[in-house]
Amino acid sequence: MNKKYIPVLLLLLACALPVQAMEVAGVAVADRTRLNPDTSELTLNGAGLRTKLVFKVYVAGLYLSEKKNNAADVLALKGPKRVSLTLMRDLSAEQLTEALAEGLKNNNSADDLARLKPQIDALMAIMAAIKQADKGNVVTFDYIPGFGTRITVNGEARGALIVGDDLYNAVLKIWIGDKPVEDSLKKALLGG
Repeated sequence: MNKKYIPVLLLLLACALPVQAMEVAGVAVADRTRLNPDTSELTLNGAGLRTKLVFKVYVAGLYLSEKKNNAADVLALKGPKRVSLTLMRDLSAEQLTEALAEGLKNNNSADDLARLKPQIDALMAIMAAIKQADKGNVVTFDYIPGFGTRITVNGEARGALIVGDDLYNAVLKIWIGDKPVEDSLKKALLGG
């Protein structure tokens, strides 16, 4: 074979290979996922590491029906969505609920929080019922259009589906809102 064709052949082979999962802080993050076996695939929009002080807390992945690189477009996007958190340390129910409450308060107006109080209370009850989320557990926040928000731990649904469309965007703002839990994580989730 002529040596001048080797780079072209290598490029063609690389393009033919399947896309591999991304790795963040030693955690493999799948490039695609489904909310249910009979639903269409969602694509990884971005993934990043949440740290607090010097501690690695979790690796987050944002999955959408199409890639978006700014928060307004993600929030406006219709269709299913998923935020997946792979825990890098053990977290208690109290730590989970406090972090969610703080993130919701920092990124949503008082009027929105008051309007969503029944759904937020349901979310907090689900998180409290988890009691303990161990290192390596995967917690997902799924948006199922026309139904609402579902929480899973290691693929097992926790609590009832939280009915309504507005809660999911309020929760999503924890990571991509104006005051996200971590700016570098927001940038990573938005594909930056």
